Amino acid sequence: MNPLGQLESARSLALGDGRYYPTIIPGVLPIIGPNANASLDTRRWGADFLAETFASPTWPSDAKEPSCLTVLPTLRAYLDDNDTGVIKSAVQAAASIYPLVYRHTISSHDSPNWQHMLAIKSNILRRMDTAPPGVRVCCVKFVQQVVLVQTPGQIADPRVRSPRLPPPAGNDLSSVQRPEQNDISLALVPRDHNLLSHSQLEAEASGLLDRLLDIVHGDHSDALLVTATLNALGMLIPRRPTIASKIIGSILNFNALKLANSPMTPKNKVIMKSMERTTRALLVNVMKRNPDNPFNTRIHQYLERMHHTRVDVFDESKRKRPAPVEQADGMDPSKRQRVVPIVPITQNVPPLPPGPVSYRELFTLDPNGGPAFDVQAFQDPEQLLSILVPVLQSIDATKLGDAINAVRARYLALQKAPPQPAPGVSAPLNDEEEEYEPDFEPEDNEQIVNQLDSAPPEDMIPDRVTNAPLVPYKLPQAPPLTKEEVQKYGDGTIRRVFGMLSSLEEPSSRSKAPKRGFNRLAASSYDRDSWVTILARLATRASAGLDDPDENTKSESGNGEKGNFAISESIRNALHNYVMYDWKKRIDIGISWLNEEWYNDRVQSNIMNKGSKFAANGNGSSPSVYKGNYRRCALRLLNAIIAFAEGTDKVLLRFMSEIPELDREILMRMKKMAEDPERIDLAIMVLQYLYMFRPPVREICVDVLVDMWQTNERAKPAASKILKRWKPEVLSQGNAVKMETANGSLEVKAI
Repeated sequence: MNPLGQLESARSLALGDGRYYPTIIPGVLPIIGPNANASLDTRRWGADFLAETFASPTWPSDAKEPSCLTVLPTLRAYLDDNDTGVIKSAVQAAASIYPLVYRHTISSHDSPNWQHMLAIKSNILRRMDTAPPGVRVCCVKFVQQVVLVQTPGQIADPRVRSPRLPPPAGNDLSSVQRPEQNDISLALVPRDHNLLSHSQLEAEASGLLDRLLDIVHGDHSDALLVTATLNALGMLIPRRPTIASKIIGSILNFNALKLANSPMTPKNKVIMKSMERTTRALLVNVMKRNPDNPFNTRIHQYLERMHHTRVDVFDESKRKRPAPVEQADGMDPSKRQRVVPIVPITQNVPPLPPGPVSYRELFTLDPNGGPAFDVQAFQDPEQLLSILVPVLQSIDATKLGDAINAVRARYLALQKAPPQPAPGVSAPLNDEEEEYEPDFEPEDNEQIVNQLDSAPPEDMIPDRVTNAPLVPYKLPQAPPLTKEEVQKYGDGTIRRVFGMLSSLEEPSSRSKAPKRGFNRLAASSYDRDSWVTILARLATRASAGLDDPDENTKSESGNGEKGNFAISESIRNALHNYVMYDWKKRIDIGISWLNEEWYNDRVQSNIMNKGSKFAANGNGSSPSVYKGNYRRCALRLLNAIIAFAEGTDKVLLRFMSEIPELDREILMRMKKMAEDPERIDLAIMVLQYLYMFRPPVREICVDVLVDMWQTNERAKPAASKILKRWKPEVLSQGNAVKMETANGSLEVKAI
């Protein structure tokens, strides 16, 4: 197999998972190393692989540190190569490795590897001014990393130490720093390090920063190098506040449009636009990162000044005097000479030909012009519209108006003209005119028979259109729908209504205006409450037959003959799901729905009682009892709310107080909810509120509370406080039972 193919396989494996890098690098170095006498393609691949490896974000920097020491001889050899591509990748790899070797040297005092790194740094810095443009850009990246790690970082916290630093000598806390996990700076270097001199590193970083700033203020012919330097400085500003003011002050003195004084060639325009956009993006980013930066005022003034300069340089419309604006109608009041307005020449429209006229002849104003294209050839109407609309927009408005008036005059003339006979039908003869019979020879019988055979049938001969009677057209009656189709279409309608209901805005607060009662118009305001009322009344009253006293309502388990009971249940299920989707905000919808159910049950019960009394007087049967839907729907909705309610949800209290009717089974749900220790207070609060403000259910509330006190040990303390006021005899009976139980147990022990 080709060696490059094997190397690419190993590279693909490492790109998929960064954990394979420590295993792949020792196997690749003998092939790409300086002692392998590798070919140019192999050396290029090796330099690219090393640059990609140590810049990979999937491989942690702590794991990169042991491996970077093994590639230092290889990088040092690559920098002496004659190929530009190898040198560029080697410089990029060195830029990624320098902070790792720097941190390793701080903690381990490893002199040989640091000497290798210093040799690589010297080689790169020598190339910075004389190398080809691509290599110089890579050198700028390396210098950026050197300045970054050899400059003091953020203010450190002496209370927390870095695990890589040695313990401080005595009580000296000056060398104890707290750098960020990935921030390698001069703050990591102790003052007494034997390999790294604190002052020399800081001075070298300052000198390299000056070299970067000299590139910005130097020759602007190489826009790629200047743009790369500006981007490198932009990364140093937020991470190194100690040198940020120096960098910003230097950039504010930078003139990105310096080449405007030279000949404005296309190359110079591209160079100036590139540097101006990079500078503007850099300064805007500085203002966004730190709105309280003291340089923001100067930056804003600099951006305004550069904007005006750019407009003056690149806006060519201001370099020439604009042409005078001519009057559209040829009349200028500022001129002294009198000008006669030009009268447009009206086109002569030819008259219509005699006889029946087609639409084409009606709209054709120029018979010699002919159509520009045949519209019948277009199969797609959208394609035809895309052509016709621009054509109509390009037509002169005056000419178009004249043409429309000409067609209108033709049409009015046709309406006033007498009706023309249809083709094949002779015109009626005038009584006053004499019949004209031309001279002809009599035909024989054979000719008459041939003419009759070739003539169309009598039913195909058209009558005169003016005398034809107009027959009203009726659409055929649609086939009747089955029960399954009725249910399907009803469910689809319900889903569409609830989809529209969900798109309406939720009311921010309760309306201050009082709402009308059951006799209000449901859809008078077209808001969410109106649609909810319509849906609730469709579910409760659609199948009730309130206007027909002879029609008895069906039970909830029965099936209506008209199929609307299933639709009513579908609406009830949809209302239940809509309320439970956000029950805290939609509790008012649930209350309104249950009110409609209760009202319908009362009306139906009265109707059935009247019908039952009439039947009892006639047949002697007992009155029937109507089983409504309110209790079933209320229990279902209450069970769903209790499943999600928490101990702090006061919405449940509002729901229990506003539904129209309460019974023992509904209130027993509070006892079930009190089995949860976190919701005991809420359950007792509901019962207490109903006892105080709904007198008809006081006895039921007390009975539920007594049952809760007897069966729920955790609810006894809270229930006892209320039972002392409402039913104290229960507590006394309970204490007596406890005393008897205690005495009995003592007697048993005595025996």
